[in-house]
Amino acid sequence: MEVGTLQEEKEFRILVINPGSTSTKIGVFDNERSIFEKTIRHDTEILQKYQSIIEQYEFRKQTILDALDEEGINISKLSAVCGRGGLLRPIEGGTYRVNEQMLEDLRKGYAGQHASNLGGILAHEIASALNIPAFIVDPVVVDELEPIARISGFSLIERRSIFHALNQKAVARRVAKQLGKKYEELNLIVTHMGGGITVGAHKQGRVVDVNNGLDGEGPFSPERAGTVPAGDLVSLCFSGEYYRDEIMKMLVGQGGLVGYLGTNDAVKVEKMIEEGDQKAKLVYSAMAYQVAKEIGAASAVLAGKVDAIILTGGLAYGKEFVKEIADRVKWIADVIVHPGENELQALAEGALRVLRGEEEEKEYPGNSVKTKVMQ
Repeated sequence: MEVGTLQEEKEFRILVINPGSTSTKIGVFDNERSIFEKTIRHDTEILQKYQSIIEQYEFRKQTILDALDEEGINISKLSAVCGRGGLLRPIEGGTYRVNEQMLEDLRKGYAGQHASNLGGILAHEIASALNIPAFIVDPVVVDELEPIARISGFSLIERRSIFHALNQKAVARRVAKQLGKKYEELNLIVTHMGGGITVGAHKQGRVVDVNNGLDGEGPFSPERAGTVPAGDLVSLCFSGEYYRDEIMKMLVGQGGLVGYLGTNDAVKVEKMIEEGDQKAKLVYSAMAYQVAKEIGAASAVLAGKVDAIILTGGLAYGKEFVKEIADRVKWIADVIVHPGENELQALAEGALRVLRGEEEEKEYPGNSVKTKVMQ
């Protein structure tokens, strides 16, 4: 019997941790099978006692250990701990072993302060006491852009890769398995549709182009404005009517559906449409239209050689919304729908690939991506 087969038959128990601003989601997996999942809600008054997000790690660590203890889970049986990756240096996709350089960058907030920065720290804190490995998988800063994709057209600004890497790559791997292929053998267009929307061109295992779904470009979404006319935005910024923070809020958080319809809840918007709200219908259709346009652009990146188009994220539950997109792009390739985003499962699968020897763990920062194309 081959070693790889033996590894696949062995059962690995993995603790996964996904910290949010006011909660921490945890899960315990025996191989791919979830045996326990919980969202730990944190009292905002307690969180406010800490001057920074990073200072919360000891408090959050104890709440995790308490939750596992209450469930009767013996942590000494864990094989690894995997945390959500934070705002690190731009790196290629994969599963990374938590090391001192990563911890330093997470603690100081190399690319900004965010609750996800706690993922690697919490994983390390728990794993080191058990003498088992700690990992992170496909953080939002995954950058596999080809040089040509970095050129924005404005020499002072370079296009950046910030997207839903964890869910996009996890779903891409699942679809590849369904198709009887390896992820690295396929060209896929993966569209994550949630509070933000990102459309990635996956070329044989690398996301060679993707829109910056945080604050830069692409389709508008329930909360974000996406690409807006640059000249008009400049005029608005210098109109004297708004502060910088107000403009940023209108672009991220109060953009998209929120700006037009006052809600980020797609279910509410669909109900508004059912009740005859024509503005809601137009805006919702425009969001689907812009998603389809971005998918069309990604197909050009892949020179029309597309094995499948994948729609995922919370908005993929909306049948009419999905249909509007599919009707515009199904001529490119088959449209496969994987609604929702199971980040805990994706983290467990990333750690499992390394534990089984299917994939080599990566060392951070490794060959950290150099994002400056020209000086």
